[in-house]
Amino acid sequence: QVRLVESGGELVQAGGSQRLSCAASGFTFSRYAMGWFRQAIGKEREFVAAMRWRDGATYYSDSVKDRFTISRDNALNALYLQMNSLKPEDAAVYYCAADRFGSPGTIREPNKYDYWGQGTQVTVSS
Repeated sequence: QVRLVESGGELVQAGGSQRLSCAASGFTFSRYAMGWFRQAIGKEREFVAAMRWRDGATYYSDSVKDRFTISRDNALNALYLQMNSLKPEDAAVYYCAADRFGSPGTIREPNKYDYWGQGTQVTVSS
């Protein structure tokens, strides 16, 4: 049974930092591209960051580039998102997801991902 379980979401002040984790099981984690998406109230789910398994290439949305860092530990089947300099507009439910192919042209598209977690809430106070 495939499982993706996010953790680490909590209330943080603007300018602060937070690290999200995603524990994966039930599939060959090391052979999947992994991504982080987020969805704020009243908005569509949007791409945040992703990492390919083939070459370790990383991708970021313009809104988080230079503030967020995606990483993975294949030995632990874990995905991470280090978030620095948080802004109120970063508040959302954050989801991790797994993409079997991880094509550069589609890695930002949520409908290309095969598995999803339930999400973890990040709240940023101003």
